[in-house]
Amino acid sequence: MNLHQFRFVQEAVRRNLNLTEAAKALHTSQPGVSKAIIELEEELGIEIFSRHGKRLKRVTEPGQHVLESVAIILREVNNLKRIGEQFSAQDSGTLSIATTHTQARYVLPHSVAKLRSTYPKVHISLHQATPQEIARMLLEEQAEIGVATESLADYPDLVSLPCYEWQHMLVVPLGHPLANKERIGLDDLINEPLITYHPSFTGRSKLDAAFAYRKIKPHIVLEAIDSDVIKTYVRLGLGIGIIAEMAVRDESIKDLAVRPLGHLFGQSVARVAFKKGVYLRNFVYKFAETLSDRLSKDLIKKVMNGDATDYSL
Repeated sequence: MNLHQFRFVQEAVRRNLNLTEAAKALHTSQPGVSKAIIELEEELGIEIFSRHGKRLKRVTEPGQHVLESVAIILREVNNLKRIGEQFSAQDSGTLSIATTHTQARYVLPHSVAKLRSTYPKVHISLHQATPQEIARMLLEEQAEIGVATESLADYPDLVSLPCYEWQHMLVVPLGHPLANKERIGLDDLINEPLITYHPSFTGRSKLDAAFAYRKIKPHIVLEAIDSDVIKTYVRLGLGIGIIAEMAVRDESIKDLAVRPLGHLFGQSVARVAFKKGVYLRNFVYKFAETLSDRLSKDLIKKVMNGDATDYSL
């Protein structure tokens, strides 16, 4: 047996048992993938997959145990590579960060600049994605660190820590009636056309829960994943915007009135996440430390080693 066989088996499962897609992802041929999997099954004396003709139909019960072992083996192979990089070239390498647009645009620039100042030889690969995609990238080790508000605490194979709290903000044109009101109530928003985030992004679930609690159906006219897009359509007069606090801290917001909505929708928590069992290089810890004063190498190590203490903000 060999690592190629393990990777083929794992990728076949990731690609919903489609060997053609698995082969494309691994830059090899479909017959080669199929042959390698069959050879591994013959060596182990079990079927990892049940088949209908030549097509894989499902993972067998012994196949489930094989997949668990394969995941550990491949994780540790990647850890060995990171350990080698850590001690052979301590101040160089690639840091892969998976995050949402809002975090990438408004939160991470300072941290990225600080890391580059400390580790000028480190290459940074920034992946913008949905929270679910961020989790998948961490689990598949395409990224070492993930930052998002939604979902990251929901995956048992990820370690996540709260990073900072934030609230939603109302943005309206300066001439809008709500621009003259200091404290906004939910009733003020009922009949307004709303522009806000897609349901899977940036604390949108808090908005939906608040309206649902009052049995109100909000009049949402546009959903986006990008805070700048929301502000653009507010400026065009399509509606009033509800966006993340981080997105109203720069100079580009001067032509809009901003009001806090934390009293309506509560506080949201951005989280930083890592895959359990992964070896983290020093510059990964350093980057995490730039995200929040509460994050430290010692704290992250404790959690990665299974410390069950409640680290809620």
